[in-house]
Amino acid sequence: MGVIRILVLFLRGVLRNRTELAAENLALRQQLAILQQKSKTPRLRRRDRIFWAMLSRVWADWRAALLIVQPDTVVRWHRQGFKLFWRWKSRTGKVGRPKIQAEIRNLIRRMSQENPLWGTPRIQSELALLGHVVAESTIDEYRVHPRRPPSQTWRTFLDNHVKDIVAIDFFTVPTATFRVLFAFVVLRHERRRLIHFNVTAHATAEWTAQQIVEAFPFDTAPRCLIRDRDGIYGERFRERISR
Repeated sequence: MGVIRILVLFLRGVLRNRTELAAENLALRQQLAILQQKSKTPRLRRRDRIFWAMLSRVWADWRAALLIVQPDTVVRWHRQGFKLFWRWKSRTGKVGRPKIQAEIRNLIRRMSQENPLWGTPRIQSELALLGHVVAESTIDEYRVHPRRPPSQTWRTFLDNHVKDIVAIDFFTVPTATFRVLFAFVVLRHERRRLIHFNVTAHATAEWTAQQIVEAFPFDTAPRCLIRDRDGIYGERFRERISR
């Protein structure tokens, strides 16, 4: 060993504090005890792995004193110990999440039986109103699933009646003179074709019904009319188009 290197090691030992020197001596002594084993190939025991995993947490320069294994090996030991610790801490004695109360389970079944059209989100919102916070997966597990839907699906309805379905709606058009016009459109779903439209400044139930009459004269009226819940489609509108 050269004189310069000895001098560097001496200065390093003088400048370092007593805690770091104690940690380094402890690390070197532990490795020396492993190398003094009678077996030709020294074996690391569990307590040796625990020692290095703990030392790596409290001493920042632990890699400089490590000789028997690679630093990555110590990091792997620490991760394994971390997994074992949390596995022990999170043990419950039972597999899976705990079951909810029997009262809530019975309430979920009762809601699904008495309201076959309610889905999981609707049942969840109703339970929240009653003060029960339950996950959707839990509700879906305990609610009663009907073997068949109570009625045909929306997709089946469209496939069977698309030729007889017509949709109506309004949209507004602002003008250059700051007026607002109401545009009324009639759309046939079979071909997605616009079959009638008109514009007015004062939309009323009588005017809207008259547009339906003009769009479907005589016996060409559709069987299904899709609209929103606007108040203009009230009793006067229905009376006018039923004549």
